[in-house]
Amino acid sequence: MNAHDTAPVPPPGCPAHGSGARVPLHGPEFAADPQAYYEYLRHYGAAAPVELSPGVEATLVTDYTAALQLLQDSGSFRKDARRWRAFNEGKVGPDSPVAPLLAYRPNCMFADGADHLRLRQAVTDSMARVDTRRLSRSTEQISGYLISQFGGRGSADLLGDYARQLPLFVFNELFGCPADIGDRVLFGISGMFDGVNADKATAVLFQAVEELVALKRSKPGEDVTSWLMRHEARLTDEEMVHQLALLLGAGAEPLRNLIGNTLHRLLTHERYAREGGLIDEALDDTLWENPPMANYAPHYPAADTELAGQRLHAGDLVLVSFAAANTGPALKASRQAGSNRAHLAWSAGPHACPSKEPARHITVTAIEHLFNELPDVELAVPEDSLTWRPGPFNRALATLPARFTPVRSGRRGDPQPGTGTAEREQPAGPARPGERSGMWSQFLNWLTR
Repeated sequence: MNAHDTAPVPPPGCPAHGSGARVPLHGPEFAADPQAYYEYLRHYGAAAPVELSPGVEATLVTDYTAALQLLQDSGSFRKDARRWRAFNEGKVGPDSPVAPLLAYRPNCMFADGADHLRLRQAVTDSMARVDTRRLSRSTEQISGYLISQFGGRGSADLLGDYARQLPLFVFNELFGCPADIGDRVLFGISGMFDGVNADKATAVLFQAVEELVALKRSKPGEDVTSWLMRHEARLTDEEMVHQLALLLGAGAEPLRNLIGNTLHRLLTHERYAREGGLIDEALDDTLWENPPMANYAPHYPAADTELAGQRLHAGDLVLVSFAAANTGPALKASRQAGSNRAHLAWSAGPHACPSKEPARHITVTAIEHLFNELPDVELAVPEDSLTWRPGPFNRALATLPARFTPVRSGRRGDPQPGTGTAEREQPAGPARPGERSGMWSQFLNWLTR
């Protein structure tokens, strides 16, 4: 028997089956069972050849030790996407569906060296000023508002009606967005990640953020935008816009998925109680086994090099599979020994997530408040009927239908049973006097009732 006889067989439906082609991280087959793909990828060694979308090639690091080496070696592996050789050679175009999350932007995610240090320090210092009590109060208020929109129906999609919207609302409050700007921020971010008129949505988001920067230059407040603006790094208006767009966009989508994936775990695993400290436990288990950003952290070798025996060329696109590294053999012993937060779901090294603690706090608060308000909430469909959104980067459900005993809000003017999100989610432009129809405006109005 030779080595080829013992090699794992690609998962059913995988186009790489028997062809020697790169393993695709896109399509419904990968979304349905990514762990089967990761298990197959491990037979390549610490890193494997993958395809992110048709024609977009990358190397995916699936081993924990190799991933840490990559994430911590900022001399050999760079973040500046202008090094991406396939993009520079025209093999990947700006219209590629993965380009919005991989193409260069002048923010701290795509910066190296002194530029990265300056921008990153401004971000981390500003986020560190967020008061935990204020964050709890805002999250509970927003949770209460969202529940009031569907509580009387006795059923909801906990993704579309709750997990998707809550992070956007929380961030709008933290960043000091007034009503008309906040409406357009919500519309822009939602469209970018949902792929609906993504170009228009991106333009709406950046226009709104530019107006927010101009507003805070003239009227600063006690919010992340103003703190970032006043930081000793002295960010220019262009730098402000790109850091804010990064924090709003790259923060909201993973947080949405973290809330959704943790809710999914709580609703489908009977061993979790809906009280006490078990929400924290479910959150950690989700970060281990179903992290919201499954494959990301794009890097580019500065020169031809090797990583764990794999030959890489300068400018190659290299990603880290947080999901594969977390569930690989190397971490099983650490997890069994009780080291419950040794996972890579928050990444590692100089580009690790700067909002880890706020994200945890928002997630736990949002779920606790939901279960307090809807104590008998349960999954409304069989678990095996749930579908996961396709794509190489995120791990996210398409919907999470739930049912519960209807509850009535104590506020006048809240929607009556039967009012759905489709009636509320209208694209918002600049608010005209007397007209406040966007989602953020509706929330601000609700607070004053």
